[in-house]
Amino acid sequence: MLDKMLVKSCIKLNLNAKNKIEVIDELVDLLYSAGRLNDKDEFRKTILRREEQSSTGLEEGIAIPHGKSASVKIPTVAFGLSKDGIDYDSLDGEPSKLFFMIAAPADATDSHIETLSQLTSLLLDDDIREQLLKVKTEQEVLDILLKEDKIGEELVQPKNANEQYDVLAVTACPTGIAHTYMAAEALNKKAKEMGINIKVETNGSTGVKNQLTDEEIKNAKGIIVAADKNVDMARFNGKHVDIVGVKEGIKRPQELIQKAIDQQAPLYSNNETKSSSGASERKGFYKHLMSGVSNMLPFVVGGGILIAISFIFGIKASDPSDPSFSPIAKLLMDIGGGNAFFLMVPVLAGFIGMSIADRPGFAPAMVGGLISANNGGGFLGGLVGGFLGGYVVLFLKKIFSKLPEKLEGIKPVLLYPLFGILITGILMYGVVISPVAAVNNSITNFLNSLGTGNLILLGAIVGGMMAIDMGGPINKAAFTFGIAAIAAGNYYPHAAVMAGGMTPPLGIALATTFFKHKFSTEEREAGLTNYIMGASFITEGAIPFAAADPIRVIPSCVIGSALAGGLSMAFKCQLPAPHGGLFVLPIITNPMMYLLSVVIGSLVTCVLIGVTKPSKNL
Repeated sequence: MLDKMLVKSCIKLNLNAKNKIEVIDELVDLLYSAGRLNDKDEFRKTILRREEQSSTGLEEGIAIPHGKSASVKIPTVAFGLSKDGIDYDSLDGEPSKLFFMIAAPADATDSHIETLSQLTSLLLDDDIREQLLKVKTEQEVLDILLKEDKIGEELVQPKNANEQYDVLAVTACPTGIAHTYMAAEALNKKAKEMGINIKVETNGSTGVKNQLTDEEIKNAKGIIVAADKNVDMARFNGKHVDIVGVKEGIKRPQELIQKAIDQQAPLYSNNETKSSSGASERKGFYKHLMSGVSNMLPFVVGGGILIAISFIFGIKASDPSDPSFSPIAKLLMDIGGGNAFFLMVPVLAGFIGMSIADRPGFAPAMVGGLISANNGGGFLGGLVGGFLGGYVVLFLKKIFSKLPEKLEGIKPVLLYPLFGILITGILMYGVVISPVAAVNNSITNFLNSLGTGNLILLGAIVGGMMAIDMGGPINKAAFTFGIAAIAAGNYYPHAAVMAGGMTPPLGIALATTFFKHKFSTEEREAGLTNYIMGASFITEGAIPFAAADPIRVIPSCVIGSALAGGLSMAFKCQLPAPHGGLFVLPIITNPMMYLLSVVIGSLVTCVLIGVTKPSKNL
């Protein structure tokens, strides 16, 4: 089978690519030129969608971009070699040299997938990788891979039905082609070296193979779930279960196996809200949250930069009534601030709801986010709206499951959107929005009472408030207080407010630069734009990071912002303009000390995030 899937016309021994995208384009072109694809653009999109879920760059110089698509005419493996290496966001951070692009048709057969899985497992062999790096001709590539006796064997050999296993494992990646089987192979290989009996269930493209039995689960000391998609977890109730990403199974199998043997993983509970460490349920919550954050991110980045560019023409150049008015500035502000930023919270909420309840959860959750955005709820209200909309639809699915089967077709087009939007809207207006408004008013009144008190304390409070919800009611309360102080002729508070608002995005930008191993590739790229947003006083640039890891990021930002605000007051900095950022630096009193305040606050935020966040396995 492999001799039909790996052909000379799809082998290139000297890739021209210099980066990840160019590698993908070059290998897709190779497949298309060989007549293996119907539509190269569609297949390229399939590959890129898989890369968005997690990079397919592995360790030891290997990258295996892969995908299933109707655009694939003939199941094929394309091979590319770059002896100098290319940055492909690999697990170990090293350049990748061996590239295998797996193209599987949408209706790939079991034999196709098993052959591909066995090929990916072969690449774990050090000798094979070394041989491939030294090839001179396309035929040598074929000879090396086709001569292996492993091809044609089952990936996981079934053992005696009565045999007891010390460790059980489940591996699963979103497409179920490469990482699923590489993780299984890595665990099997390492367990054999350690003398430990292991059984690995693969949740691949063709379904579950080597399925774990109830008796095996009962007798096992520990269980490893290395998966990036949902697997059946209820069966592990009461067992020590280590839940990790599928790449962890490839990267550190010995550590996972030893942890399972020593029963160091938390006890999994299928009924409680969280396990003994909270890992199982946090994974579900985090998954929904990240679905919203990742889809919100383009609106934050694109809109924020457009707003920043508009400030180049003047802080108030987008206002037609201001002497500095510029039509270009207004256009940029209308696109970035009036539209992109306006959609940010509804999109966050909508995709959280969709992650929870699939497509029917999108509309109710997005409406919940829109209600929050229009009524002062900010992004925190949007989070509530997203989860509310999603779980309302889950509730409706249970209620409507009792309806006759002939009404099944009207559920997604009528019943779920109608009742989902209605119930979510009623709860948002009736339960969520009013308390948020009350909190907003209480905070504003509290700040006004502090106006004649300790200025440094006031600066620390308003600065810290800017970072609590980053554009929400608490942030807006501090901002409103600063504007009111300007109207009263007191220019000190607003300078502290602006310093506090600049600190979160700048601190996060610094953290993504100096603590790269704590952030994903997508987060590092977004971190770069936060330099621009922070310098432009666009606090919202920090929202995706705060939403993804609120326990660590928000306190770090609040502490840094409070310090920046307090120092601004201590240095007697004044700001008469109702905005912030480097654009207003020339009109701030003691500008260099003001800049120092922001830098110190941002550095503190950077260090706190860097120290508290765990490393990411990228």
